[in-house]
Amino acid sequence: MSLPSQDLNDRLSFTGLDSQLDELTLEFQQNLHRLAVEVLRPIGTELDRMTPEAVIAEGSPYWDVWTEFKKLGASFSLLYSLESLQAARLMSVMLEELTWGDAGLAISLSVSGTPWLLAHHFDNQFLLNNIPEDSIGCWGITEPDHGSDMVDFNGVAMSPGSSQSRPNCIATIKGNEVVINGQKSAWVSNGTVAQYSALFCSCDRGNGLEKVALVVPLDAKGVTRGKPLEKMGQRALPQGEIYFDNVSISTDWLIAPVEQYQQVARAQLTEANGGMGMMFAGLARAAFEEALNYTHERKQGGVPIIGHPGVRSRLLHMFRKVEAARALARRNAEYNMTAPQPELLGSISSKITSTQAAFEVASDALQLFGGNGMTLEYPIEKMLRDARSSMIEDGCNDVLAIKGGSELAQGKLHS
Repeated sequence: MSLPSQDLNDRLSFTGLDSQLDELTLEFQQNLHRLAVEVLRPIGTELDRMTPEAVIAEGSPYWDVWTEFKKLGASFSLLYSLESLQAARLMSVMLEELTWGDAGLAISLSVSGTPWLLAHHFDNQFLLNNIPEDSIGCWGITEPDHGSDMVDFNGVAMSPGSSQSRPNCIATIKGNEVVINGQKSAWVSNGTVAQYSALFCSCDRGNGLEKVALVVPLDAKGVTRGKPLEKMGQRALPQGEIYFDNVSISTDWLIAPVEQYQQVARAQLTEANGGMGMMFAGLARAAFEEALNYTHERKQGGVPIIGHPGVRSRLLHMFRKVEAARALARRNAEYNMTAPQPELLGSISSKITSTQAAFEVASDALQLFGGNGMTLEYPIEKMLRDARSSMIEDGCNDVLAIKGGSELAQGKLHS
C-alpha cells in the first residue's frame, strides 16, 4: 500500500534536532522513514482492525512487513560490525523510525533478534552457529503469576519480608540435559510466531531453585502455543503463551552458565529498556507531528487553531517532551555501546521517560484533534492505545523506577 507521492514527500519532512547526522546515518534514516510511511503505518493500521488470529494467518499483511524490512539489509550483525558510536546512532534512528510507523510492528521486528543478540553479547559460538539471524525470535520471560517480578532479578523491588510464589516455568538440569516444564504468559511478544525463544526461567540442579537463561528452538517436541492475545493496544504485535511439556534440549543451548544468570538478565534488561526508550521517542514524535500538521487544518473561532496562543503553548510542551526523550534515548544508546560496562540505570530512565512522553504527547495530540481524534479516520487514538501499553511492557514503569532508585540508593552506577 503506497501513499500519493506528494503526501509522501510532505511526511518525509519530519521534525527533530538532527542537524549533525553524518551522511550514512541520514541516508539510513530517510530509507527507514520511507518504509515507515509506505509500509509500517498503513499495514499497522490494517492489522489494528483485524482479529489477532487473522494478524498471523498465512497471507496476512503482517508477513509483508518482514519481507520489506529485510530488503533494507539492516541486520543486527551488520550494525554490530560497525564502529560502536556509529552503530549506536544507526540503532537509535532505526528503532525510532520503525516505531514512528507502528509501535507493535517495531517491537515485533526488534524483539525478533533477542536470541541472536544474547548469543552475540556472551560470545556463545554454539548459539551463533545454530540460530539463523533472519529467524523470528522472542524473549520468554514473563509468567502468569510473575509479571514484573521476572525483571526484578535481584529482588530490590520486593516488599521487606515477602517472597515470590512458585515459578510457572522450571528447567531441570541433569548432566548435559535440560528438561523444561511449565509456561510463559500471554504477553510474550512474538510468542505465537517465533522460531526461537530466549527463555529466562527458574531451574533446578538438585540444590534448590535457581534461575537460568537459555535459547529454546520452538519446534522442539513438547512446545505448544496459546491463542494470540486479544488486547487494547499494539494489536499488530503477536503475543501469546508458550507451553513446555517435558521439552528436552542439551545444555549447549544455555546462553551462559547458571552462575551468570544475573549478568545475562542485567544485559537483556539494559538492552530491552534502552530499545524501548529509542522506540517510544519515535511514537511521541509521530503523535506530535500529526498534531502539528492538524492544527493548521482544523478551524475554530474562524481561524486555524494554530492561531490560538493556548494551542501554540501546548505544541511547545509536546515538542520539548519529544526532544528530551530522544536526547536521553540516544545518549543512553551511545553510552551503552561505547562504555566498558553498559548502564542499566540509563536504560531504565530512558524507557520510563520515552514511554511516559509518548503517552502524554499522544493524549495532548488527541485533545488538539478534538472529536476527530476519537475516530478511526485519524491515527491518534491508536497511537494513544499503543503508548499506554508501553508503560507496562518490559517491566512496568513503577517497578522499574523502584529498581532504578534502589540502585541509586546503593550507589551502584556501574554494577
